[in-house]
Amino acid sequence: MTTGKQSTLTPRLVFKLWIALSGLIIGMAFCFIVITNYYSNQHHQATQQEIHAPLAQHLIEEKFATTSAFNQDGSVNKEVFGSLMHDMMAVNRSIEVYLLGLDGEVLYSVVLDHSPGEPSKYVDVAPIENFVNTNGKNYCLGDDPRAMGERKIFSAARLTNQLKDGYIYIILSGEAYQLASNNIFQKYIKSFGLGAIGLTTFFTLLVGFVSIWFLTKNLRKITSVVQRFKEGDFNARIENADKSDISVLANTFNTMADTICQNIEEVKKVDSLRRQLIANVSHDLRTPLAILKGYSETLLEKKHLLSEGEKQKYLEIVNSNSDKLSRLVEQLFEYSKLEAKQVEPEKVKFSITDLCLDLVSKYQLKSKTENINLIFNIEKKENILVYADIGLIERVLQNLIDNAFKFTKAGGVITLDLDKSKSENKIKISVGDSGIGIKESDQLMIFDRFTQNDSQNRFTGAGIGLSIVKKILELHDSIIRVESKIGKGTKFTFHLQMN
Repeated sequence: MTTGKQSTLTPRLVFKLWIALSGLIIGMAFCFIVITNYYSNQHHQATQQEIHAPLAQHLIEEKFATTSAFNQDGSVNKEVFGSLMHDMMAVNRSIEVYLLGLDGEVLYSVVLDHSPGEPSKYVDVAPIENFVNTNGKNYCLGDDPRAMGERKIFSAARLTNQLKDGYIYIILSGEAYQLASNNIFQKYIKSFGLGAIGLTTFFTLLVGFVSIWFLTKNLRKITSVVQRFKEGDFNARIENADKSDISVLANTFNTMADTICQNIEEVKKVDSLRRQLIANVSHDLRTPLAILKGYSETLLEKKHLLSEGEKQKYLEIVNSNSDKLSRLVEQLFEYSKLEAKQVEPEKVKFSITDLCLDLVSKYQLKSKTENINLIFNIEKKENILVYADIGLIERVLQNLIDNAFKFTKAGGVITLDLDKSKSENKIKISVGDSGIGIKESDQLMIFDRFTQNDSQNRFTGAGIGLSIVKKILELHDSIIRVESKIGKGTKFTFHLQMN
């Protein structure tokens, strides 16, 4: 079921893109027809108005040169004016002729009802004056007395005589024109418009579908690689990711795949180390436990046969192995907390000089007992302050010094050095010995968990002391380094931030 769903992922995406493109194209086609019709109509009206701009003036010059539009009492000469407008409308039924007063009042027309008591209609004279002043050169619209609120193209001229002044106002696109225009537009939409939309949409969608198919080619490749990776091919990667159309996605997947593989390798490594831990800890625990059990049984079974000196010796052996067992368990617990990042360093300002002096004092007895010279070196005996966790740093120095005593023979030397760095605000701390040394090939391994160097330069035992040192210094943003030569000793160095 999962494979089937995965296989339909890309077609579904292509289908959605195709639907989106279809809607976009149809919307654009509709907008194109509406806009085209609007501006075509505007162009047609502007052309009509400019062609017929002198119409009103010609009417006045030809028809009212000898005949007055008004009677002696100031009323409209309906007979002359009416026959004139009937003649013009007989030639062009879309034309509507009006006689206006100077204030825009409609005085007479043959298309309006002028019954007694009928309220007068007024048109805006501002467009008329603009038209007259510019001789009809500017495209403008005027009020339609038959449909107040609508504005149409017109021709106008000033009518002047001795009786009364006014305007001849001619609507060039009257009601008949509007009806014919609407009928033509509907036919246009049904025939040309729908046909054009259909053909354009069909061919555009065809090209769009092919384009989308090619544009999603890289996405299909990525989907295929992801499917292979999902099915267990952890080497599956997107080739030439930087050249892909969706390089961000391709590079992100490659990075994610690398991270997953690294995590898998880390899990395998942890599992291997877990097995190693079980084996090493079992071995290290078995030895002191066997000694404890053996000597305790001897004390219980033969306590009457043993002398006081033998009893004391056996008890000392039991106590020594108990201490070893306690230290091992303590180290394991300490390392597990560091590994789980449950330890947060409490950094404070303290004197690293005083800490080193205290440690040297504590190890003096052991130094004399094992005949090993422990030396503390610091330039000018200066009191140096550092910013760190005093308890954790003391643990680091103890582990390094204990490690030095473990692999330094009698008559050897252990040194603890403090040296200010001249280029950075850091103090260099070194613990060196004149012990057996470490082979160069093994120096990278000594900080691994459960690794230990013995006198034959072989790795045995739990050996997590140096791993604890490394973890603690990582919490202080510091790196520990080792320098060693076989038979000449070993030196561990790290840095701490000074105050």
